[in-house]
Amino acid sequence: MTLTVWLTFLVAALLISVSPGAGAVNSMSSGLRYGVRNSLPTIAGQQFGYGVQIVLVGAGLGAIVASSNTALMIIKWIGVVYLICLGIQKWREEPVQASRADLSGFSPRQQFWNGALVNLTNPKATIFLIALFPQFLVAGTHHGQQLATMGTTLILVDILVMVGYALLASQLFRFMTTPTRQRQMNRVFGGLFVTAALALASFKRS
Repeated sequence: MTLTVWLTFLVAALLISVSPGAGAVNSMSSGLRYGVRNSLPTIAGQQFGYGVQIVLVGAGLGAIVASSNTALMIIKWIGVVYLICLGIQKWREEPVQASRADLSGFSPRQQFWNGALVNLTNPKATIFLIALFPQFLVAGTHHGQQLATMGTTLILVDILVMVGYALLASQLFRFMTTPTRQRQMNRVFGGLFVTAALALASFKRS
């Protein structure tokens, strides 16, 4: 890829990651509860899920999934149910002591797979990647190297943005010193997870 093409793709990648979605909500929820450093397993899991989708699309399997209404619907509704479950769990989450050392919840491994499932069960990302990649592929050149460059760019940008979301949410921690405020914030994030589920449920291919 030429520098000009890559810079254009970089802007597109940034806009994709900054756009609010289930991944952003998950990163913020984790950042608020665990702090930025302890949210890294969640963010790593999300990138694993994102990376799997990038590889599938690059290998042509994404096109197969995207062309199958049955496969797309199964993935879609798994994602909807999972996000709703996360929302209910967050809504019902009990307040904790106002010290991150006392916070309990998912283990790092559970955080990783939780983040991975959030992205793996989002068919919108697959459709988007299928639509995005061809716009930047240069004809007559080695597509594998170009896809690797674009995939790496997408993941690195998303890591930075998700860390930023977690950092932003972690700054709210000092205001979460009372059970009432914690319950309110838990319900805000629970509602956002359900909202993301509804947005996914309403997704239809054009």
